[in-house]
Amino acid sequence: MEIIIGILIITFISIFLIAYVKEEWKGMMALFAVSINGILSSCIAIPVLVGDTFEQSFFGGNVFGNIAIRVDALSAWFILLMNFTVLTGILYGRRYMKHYEKQDSKFTLHFVSYIINHFAMIGIYCLQNSFAFLCVWEMMAITSFLLIIFEHHKMETLKAGINYLVQSHISIMFMTIGFIWVNSFTHSFDFNAITKYTSSVSPAVSFVLFLCFFIAFAIKAGFVPFHTWLPHAHPAAPAHVSGMMSGVIIKLGIYGILRMLLLIKGDYLSMGYFILVISVITGVYGVMLAIIQHNIKKLLAYHSIENIGIIGIGIGLGCIGLGINNPILAFAGFAGAMLHTLNHSLFKSLLFYGAGTVYQATHTMDIERLGGLIKKMPQTATLFLIAALAICGLPPFNGFISEFLIYSGLFKGISGTHLASTAFLISSVFGLVIIGGMAMLCFTKAFGIIFLGNERHPLPSTLHEAEPSKLFPKYLIASVIILIGIVPQFFVSIVSKPTFLFIGADSFQSQPIEFISILQSISIAVIGLIILSAIIYAIKKRVTKSYSIITEPTWGCGYSAPSPKLQYTANSFVRSFRKLVRPMMMMNKKEEELKGIFPNPVHSVTHPYDKFEAIFIDYPLMQLKGFIGKFKFLQNGNPQFYILYGLVFIFIIITFPLISQTVDYLIALFKQI
Repeated sequence: MEIIIGILIITFISIFLIAYVKEEWKGMMALFAVSINGILSSCIAIPVLVGDTFEQSFFGGNVFGNIAIRVDALSAWFILLMNFTVLTGILYGRRYMKHYEKQDSKFTLHFVSYIINHFAMIGIYCLQNSFAFLCVWEMMAITSFLLIIFEHHKMETLKAGINYLVQSHISIMFMTIGFIWVNSFTHSFDFNAITKYTSSVSPAVSFVLFLCFFIAFAIKAGFVPFHTWLPHAHPAAPAHVSGMMSGVIIKLGIYGILRMLLLIKGDYLSMGYFILVISVITGVYGVMLAIIQHNIKKLLAYHSIENIGIIGIGIGLGCIGLGINNPILAFAGFAGAMLHTLNHSLFKSLLFYGAGTVYQATHTMDIERLGGLIKKMPQTATLFLIAALAICGLPPFNGFISEFLIYSGLFKGISGTHLASTAFLISSVFGLVIIGGMAMLCFTKAFGIIFLGNERHPLPSTLHEAEPSKLFPKYLIASVIILIGIVPQFFVSIVSKPTFLFIGADSFQSQPIEFISILQSISIAVIGLIILSAIIYAIKKRVTKSYSIITEPTWGCGYSAPSPKLQYTANSFVRSFRKLVRPMMMMNKKEEELKGIFPNPVHSVTHPYDKFEAIFIDYPLMQLKGFIGKFKFLQNGNPQFYILYGLVFIFIIITFPLISQTVDYLIALFKQI
């Protein structure tokens, strides 16, 4: 309890001090608060992963009742990965925000929101009282909204923030329905009441309750079709907030789904099939939309949806493994999902930080206007490339390890299940393969167009590499990305602790040894490849040391007037893919016609749009506006009508009690008769 009190004290003191310290110290104060709270919460999480337990409770009054604070291996895993990403976010963000240092009042609110958001996420992972859980979830949602709308003078940013806030509260509504449902039968706010209730009802009722919670957490995570807030909020927020949102805030939805799977006792096979289908659709649809984006941060936002799909595939496999009593499949699914949760928080935050650096250097997020940045920003380009290779699932980086676990579970499940499960698993293999292939296409486009070739439009003459304080957190993340790829068995052994909560360590026995031994062989091969490459490079440098380097212009295929316009654009690079998927997408294309013998330059602009957003958001809103518009006559600007509305309202207030009493009297009289 002392640690919990310490986190509270640090949070309140830092919030108070930020309002009064000088502008240049606000970021440092936020860094101090996040670091101390991260250390304190990690002091709870690390012993839990080693094998200890942390369970305390305190009385929250007549409203909350007894509030349980429990940290198991699942909470501990999410606390640790959250702390790392939040820490690197503030390390990068306090330098990133120097660009806005004249906006003092917004600085104060921004860093206060960052600290409270971190505190709220710690509470979400620790609290197991549904009423208190909803309170800290609301705290997280509001502070996230404030972080998103930092540049609220931009209409698009404000609209994105309001969109996020509305959908966050739809999520809270479904969550509240689920908790009230359980409380109405158990009269308890404790999470254990969910287990008690679902153990006494039919699997069908448990599945409906699970659907209620799944929708609530799927909105936060960004599963299709509940994802529509995410591609707007991520590009609108500052780069470090985008990295934190993609890295850890949407992972609160993953934590919520996993927590409910631990608590709800029901038909795991049905839950697994449902999650698997939704996840494959999410992964494929997310990467399809990412490929055709031209805004770098929007492209990365859709890749968050794609990776949520990959994590969901792992969770679905784990549930199917529990349902068919296949511990190998269950271990590979849950372990792969939780490890990919960590991996995605690493490479996606690194990609967003890289995109933020590019934006502040070039003042644009339009990929079509960039090019050749590797010459002026080589370190940023290298770090972006590492993250791009990791998100594509290529060795020796971390994305390969988690996807390897999921693939292993898929193939093990195919060989040992009945026909229905085999069909689902084979379809999932194809889905995962398609996701990986399209991710490589997308990041080949993104890295190639942004960093390679020549600049397509004039870039600022002051463009240069980012300062060391911006590069340090990115190097820190890149180091962990490579470390996981080289020594995966260490991280698999850690993630096995929360995985055993689902499958039981005793029933699993020694079956994960096969996965670990294969990963060890892969890591040894990767280390050997790195050493061999270093030796060859050293020999090459020594042999060519005495040779002079001669540079000549690139052969222009006989064309004497080369132009940057001859390069691939982001649009032309994926033109074949765009034409292939056009029936499943919405493309708004504006192009001018060629006129005259000597036509003027023409322009063609393609704007992709999310079909799910058009169907589930835009169309219902349009119908609602049309319905509400029929009552515009009530607000006609005539003061006499407004006075009449007031009199009618007063009349209703006065007469309603009289009518109610009359009805009660008539009912009583009828009963006497």
